Amino acid sequence: MSPSHSQGVRPVVLVVMDGVGTGPGDAYDAVAAADTPHLDQLRENGVHLEIAAHGTHVGLSSDSDMGNSEVGHNTMGAGRIIPQGAKRVDDAVRGGEIWEGAWRDAVVTATGDGAALHLIGLLSHGNVHSSWEHLMLLLDHAKTDGVTRLRLHTLFDGRDVEDRTADDYVSRLEDALTERTEGTDLDWCIASGGGRMVTTMDRYEAHWGVVEAGWRAHVQGVARPFHSADEAITTLREETPGISDQLLEAFTVVDTDGQAVGPVRDGDAVIIFNFRGDRAIELTRAFVEGDAFPGFDRGEVPDVFFAGMTLYDGDTNMPPVRLVQPPTITDTVSEVIAQARLRQLAASETQKFGHMTYFWNGNRSDPFDPETETYIDIPSDQVEFDKAPRMKAAETADYVIKALEEDGYTFLRSNLAGGDMVGHTGNFEATITAVEAVDEAVGRIAAAVEAAGGCLVVTADHGNSEDMVERDKQGQPRFSADGSPLWKTAHSTNPVPLSISDFSGARWQVVDGVESPGLSNLAATLLVLLGLEVPEDYRPSLVARA
Repeated sequence: MSPSHSQGVRPVVLVVMDGVGTGPGDAYDAVAAADTPHLDQLRENGVHLEIAAHGTHVGLSSDSDMGNSEVGHNTMGAGRIIPQGAKRVDDAVRGGEIWEGAWRDAVVTATGDGAALHLIGLLSHGNVHSSWEHLMLLLDHAKTDGVTRLRLHTLFDGRDVEDRTADDYVSRLEDALTERTEGTDLDWCIASGGGRMVTTMDRYEAHWGVVEAGWRAHVQGVARPFHSADEAITTLREETPGISDQLLEAFTVVDTDGQAVGPVRDGDAVIIFNFRGDRAIELTRAFVEGDAFPGFDRGEVPDVFFAGMTLYDGDTNMPPVRLVQPPTITDTVSEVIAQARLRQLAASETQKFGHMTYFWNGNRSDPFDPETETYIDIPSDQVEFDKAPRMKAAETADYVIKALEEDGYTFLRSNLAGGDMVGHTGNFEATITAVEAVDEAVGRIAAAVEAAGGCLVVTADHGNSEDMVERDKQGQPRFSADGSPLWKTAHSTNPVPLSISDFSGARWQVVDGVESPGLSNLAATLLVLLGLEVPEDYRPSLVARA
């Protein structure tokens, strides 16, 4: 029989408040503006500290890099700082690894008679899903390696960079193409595009129609036609004033005869240059899966050489071919707990389900021990998140509370998505509502943990909702010409809270002298709270018995 807290092992419950960092406390801090009595109480009555969730603290290239949900959950689960995303690719670039293997095969294919190289990805400096520098290096090497026909399929950000800058990115990309092709016979151009939340970059099968829109635009060339990406952006903005870049309709660039300039054809090579997996997996599957593909009717699937930037899903080996191999993450905290035969629950709505499972487990989707682990995926609403800002906070709390009442789980982890997903919309009032829904859910979970004599740990994977305005270099808010705030839709580099309340009677104190406390210290902290041995290569626990 699996141990339960009724047999002497009290439950430890982790709540990850996605995108709820610790901000400046000014008029643009939705967390400070929200009514959060339960979070306030936990902060005042338990052990509380602020920890780092960005940059080198989570394995990214520099401390100017914002944290994100993928690396945040990877780091929390791993207990160590793992080279992530852009840094992993950066290392492969510096060592030359990226230009061998799959890249060489893609070039061989793309330089065949009449063939083209297609690059699909997010046009962004955000370094969350993709890197502008990586894209420029791909272009440089494509020229050096003799790629004559190249087509770019650009996805617009509006979340990880300042919103309504898609036209600036397109202009810079056009300049980069001209710089590399002027005076040559190279046939390179932008062939399609669209906003990331309505084109291509769905995740966790929440809305296959988003991927289908991208497939029609990038692959088939049958989306709404424009003669340039700039014309598309200008027209779509005129039709819907104030529209976010992330919501711009999918489009295809056509020539003067109305023919798409860059559909994907048999014999072409296709590379997704996004390095983050969650929003690249579904388009990858559309290219590589056979007749059993469940997403949508793809029509005739072109026979191409396909590669992703790196591994997007370890359990399904997706994509089968990639430019950069991923890091190996073993002995994650849930694997350690599974080896102790303690029952675990992971509960989240769909938008963050993969973060609480796949990324948390070190890029592994399946449980380590199906007999002791339960995964709960609560379907997310398929609407713009500021239209239903409470998201599934209440429903997630319901599952955690029910599991506690079952008297069998020892470690229960959950994610409340609203602070991040609604924060990304730039809607300040809706984000306040989202944070208040998170607070209510935390309060209900806290009451259930107290009733069970357990220990509650509340933290966040990165900042977002606590800083909702674009700021200048001095940190002052920026405003548009009409005096309205320039609302920010990106993550932040702010610290995140860590609050621990043990209702079993055990007393804990913060460990002094831990260097740069961050998300990588959470796994050891959880194991100490559970009374389990901490692996030697983990970063240390942030608490000890008082």
